[in-house]
Amino acid sequence: MTAELHADALATLRAWTPPSAPQARLRDRYVTHLTDRPDGMERDCRPDHLTASTLVLSTDGRLVLLTLHAKAGQWFQFGGHCEPADRTLLGAARREAVEESGIADLALDPVPLRLDEHAVPFCGDGGDVHHLDVWFLAVAPASAEHAVSDESLDVRWWPVDGIPGEGHAWDEAIALAHARLRVQSTSPPGGGSSRAAADQPSR
Repeated sequence: MTAELHADALATLRAWTPPSAPQARLRDRYVTHLTDRPDGMERDCRPDHLTASTLVLSTDGRLVLLTLHAKAGQWFQFGGHCEPADRTLLGAARREAVEESGIADLALDPVPLRLDEHAVPFCGDGGDVHHLDVWFLAVAPASAEHAVSDESLDVRWWPVDGIPGEGHAWDEAIALAHARLRVQSTSPPGGGSSRAAADQPSR
């Protein structure tokens, strides 16, 4: 993993404004992890390493596109480990989302949406590993056609109020996503956050 990716992740987290006190505590934990561990982005870093995810919504925000994870057997947002070729955290999230959804022209917001730390028993050997996951938000084009990757059993649109399974803070994630999209759609030209920023490709 490159020092460039590590530096980008650290800068991204330090610049991010958490939406709540629990998220601020998680941000501080992530920053401490990266400060202490130069290998903190690598999947072999134990017991914790950073991962990158993307929550994909429909253009009207009423549907969320999820993948049925082959190993876990649960519905998740798109995401996974960073790879040696990744140069930015946003780029890693975009790569994973495109690979797992089959949608090449996702519009990613460059600002993280939320953080989620969770134990992953199927990530390597030697006991549970904690994924320090950084979620980004993306909107799929109205005409997008998704596909199922080798890592998934299925990929499907779900209503945001009918997401299956437990174990993820879906209500919080969807609320944050909807708030972000409302801000983007109402920002005046040339000011603040905008959909133009979300349409910029990852580096």
